[in-house]
Amino acid sequence: MRAAKRLRVSSENEAPPTSLNDEEMIADPPPESVETLRDPLPESVETLREQLTKVQEEKCKLEQFCESLQSEADNLREERDHLQEQIKKSSTSASNLTDAKCKLFTGIPTVALFMFVFRLVSDFIAPLKSMCQQDQILMTLMKLRLGLKNADLALRFSVSASTVSKVINRCIPILAVRLKFLIHWPSKETVKRNLPKKFRKKKYSNCRVIIDCSEIFTERPYNLKTRAKTWSNYKHHHTFKFLVGITPYGAVSFLSSSWGGRISDKDITLKSCFYNKVEYGDMIMADRGFTISEELALKGATLVMPPFTTGRKQLPGRIVQDARQISTLRIHVERAIERIKNFQILSQICPLTFAPLLSDSVVICAALTNLLPKLIK
Repeated sequence: MRAAKRLRVSSENEAPPTSLNDEEMIADPPPESVETLRDPLPESVETLREQLTKVQEEKCKLEQFCESLQSEADNLREERDHLQEQIKKSSTSASNLTDAKCKLFTGIPTVALFMFVFRLVSDFIAPLKSMCQQDQILMTLMKLRLGLKNADLALRFSVSASTVSKVINRCIPILAVRLKFLIHWPSKETVKRNLPKKFRKKKYSNCRVIIDCSEIFTERPYNLKTRAKTWSNYKHHHTFKFLVGITPYGAVSFLSSSWGGRISDKDITLKSCFYNKVEYGDMIMADRGFTISEELALKGATLVMPPFTTGRKQLPGRIVQDARQISTLRIHVERAIERIKNFQILSQICPLTFAPLLSDSVVICAALTNLLPKLIK
């Protein structure tokens, strides 16, 4: 009992425990705990700064890389445009024709004359998906002038060979019809007004036309009758023959259709209706093969030709002098025919598949030669 009383007294004597107020609870922590909180903060800031610096450096590198890519892309665009321009200049197209190319490809001396020819036929030629109208005309004239194969033209114009064949078969007849007016039979007054000095002598002042024939080699036909009609004893080959007449100043004024090489000069002159053009008082100059003096006499015209030497040992001096003058004047028709045959399609061996287009091709070639400068001045 005594021990319990002592415990009670001691507990009463002890002071009661005091409670912490708000200020004491919010009081700063001990110095050791503050240091432990502040130590990691500077490390995280430095790390972020370093990371930010790295990001900025990478950003600068990427910007420089993008600038280099952009400049490279600009250079590639310039190179592409330059190459496209070069391809356009080097490609075969009517859009980049020059006078030199036009003369080489078509035989027409200038682009302006090419456009003149194009305007004559543009309304009669439909454009294709793969080719415009101008390129179709250019391709057709290149076929005639250069004698290129269809496969070659297909590569040059980036089309199929069947398209080339279709274009040529359609364009040649149209060009022949539209250009035929260039082969014009002039009046007597026009001929005399433009008569060159070489023809102004009394003997030849009435010369209206100089005629001659030319032949085009062809393949051997399969049909026996056709084979016989096309055989030429003069050329010793199968040929097609046509009659050409030029004015004294060198323009083609008459052109016949193409006939088999077997036909004689006299027969082709008759069958081509040449005599319908002849008028009274005309002088026709020709080679020895044209024995047509009687036919011309019925029209009131005269024939001038070199004298025959068969059965004569020597010709009189006056006849020899006249023969030289006639040969000097008559040679211009050979020059005109040479101009026509500068179109290579007429100088090559004509394929049998091209034979139906041959007469129209000759018309086109002869008409285009009349766009050239005068043959005789």
